[in-house]
Parts: sequence; C-alpha cells; structure tokens
Amino acid sequence: MTDAVVVGGGPAGLMAAIYLARFRRSVVLVDAGQSRIEKIPRSHNYPGFADGISGAKVRDMLRAQLRSYPVRIVQTFVERAERTLDGFRLATQQEPIEGKRLLLATGVTDIPPAMPQVRSALDAGVLRYCPVCDAYEVVGKAVGVYANGPAGVAEAIYLRHFSADITLFMAQGGPGLAADERRCLADAGIRWNDAPVDSIRKHGERIEVMHAGTRTLCDTLYCALGLTVHSQLAVALGASVDDTGYVRVDAHHATDVPGLYAAGDVSAGLNQIAVAMGGAAVAASAIHRELGPDWPARAGT
Repeated sequence: MTDAVVVGGGPAGLMAAIYLARFRRSVVLVDAGQSRIEKIPRSHNYPGFADGISGAKVRDMLRAQLRSYPVRIVQTFVERAERTLDGFRLATQQEPIEGKRLLLATGVTDIPPAMPQVRSALDAGVLRYCPVCDAYEVVGKAVGVYANGPAGVAEAIYLRHFSADITLFMAQGGPGLAADERRCLADAGIRWNDAPVDSIRKHGERIEVMHAGTRTLCDTLYCALGLTVHSQLAVALGASVDDTGYVRVDAHHATDVPGLYAAGDVSAGLNQIAVAMGGAAVAASAIHRELGPDWPARAGT
C-alpha cells in the first residue's frame, strides 16, 4: 500500500509525482505513454522559453527531474479501479496497484479530422487544435475552422480577434448553421461554406479544404471537433463530471469521492500545460496534508 498513486504521465501526472516525492511520500506513477503533450510541435506560452519548446521536450525534462526521486514508474494501462477500506486498488495490464490516495491525470484526446498525414500537418503548424495556445502564431493569416457543431462558431469568433481572414467549414455544410449563428458570423466578418466538406489535406505549406468541387487554401486550419475526456476511471469510482465529461474538482483538486483527486486536462478548467502543472502542485499538496504526519517512519531517514 503506497501513499499515493498517480495515473497519467503527462505534465500534471509528472508534476504531481515530483511534488509528492519531495513531500517524502511513497508514490507509484502509472504511465501508458499516450500523453497529449507529445503532439505539440512547439509551445510559445510555456514559462521560461522565449523561443518556444516542443511538448516532447517538456515531458522529457519532467521525466528527468522525476528520476531524481524514489518514484516507482509502471508503464501500463489501468483497466479498472475500485475503492477499498484503506484507499484504492487499480487493476492494470501488469500488476495490481494499491494506494491510500489516488490522483487521476488521465487527460484528453483531440478528435482529429479525417485527413491523411495528420501528424505531419500538426508538426508543420498547418493543422492546430488550441487557439488559446497558439492563435498568436496565426495573426493576420488565412485561418480556417473545421467543425460539426456550435463549438465551431464560437471558435471562429474567438479567432477573429487575431485575424480578419477567417472561414468556417462546417462538416455538413451551411445547413448545420442556425439563423442566429449566421448573424453572429456575419457581424464578425467571418465567412462560412454552404457545401459539405469533401476532403482536407496538407498542400505544401498550407492546408486544402475541398467542398462541392471548390478548393479553399488556408495557412492554418483549426479543428473544432471536440475532445474525448478520459474520465472513465473517475466515473467508475463514483466521481461526478460535468456535461462535457470533465471531472468536477474543488479548489484543492479533490473530487467528491474521498481520497480521489484529478488534475490536468481531465479536470474542469483551462486546458493548458502551465495550468495542468499548477493544478497538480495544488492536488499533491492537498494529498500530503490529508495523509498527515508520519514521524516514526520518516524521522532521521
């Protein structure tokens, strides 16, 4: 029975494990190796890196820092989780793991567009997912937004602050837009396509959207198809989630299940690296305080 189990090897999970280890708590980190951060080609709003830094580099630096502490890392998937008298038990593809406290940092996954070579388009910056992260990089450029629902309208309007050249591509075409949505787009000077999207592909240093035989080229296309929130373990343990699947947490990142915490993109809030790491620090500090002192075992060692 370890003090704390952290599930997730992204920025939130790694930061939480570092904090807990520095609090002299026994920690197991379960990492399936599928963090969203690996897909970020370069972040320009991660603190301390004026020229930007890749998501993989951030992850590698945190992993290197974690290796300075006696944290056991288990590279596997968690299949099930259950509450016990003393805490939590996880069934994994390798071994059962038990902890007095459980922190879920299981993140989210972006729903990609149906197009070839998605990864190369992301690496080239012609396909993007997060305007909060990188809209500054598209200032004044020809920007497209690809969506299948109202979220696309909101994202297009958000991006209008950064460029006057915005086109909204609805997967099903113009009929997918309500009258009030059309008015909002028109008032903001945003174009939209009336025909369904036939295909999307990288075209040199730009991205090509085909609709009813017409080709539109954009410098960057934002995909607004939504996210898959990995909150299944939290739900299975009885934690409440909001309408979009994010785990509800309090100011200490505690869920409404005693001893269960959530941090990073899986919890309700702003999906940002810095926010994920800050939330993890808050959660780890709360876990340490909740576990209480362990003087006989810790003194002099």
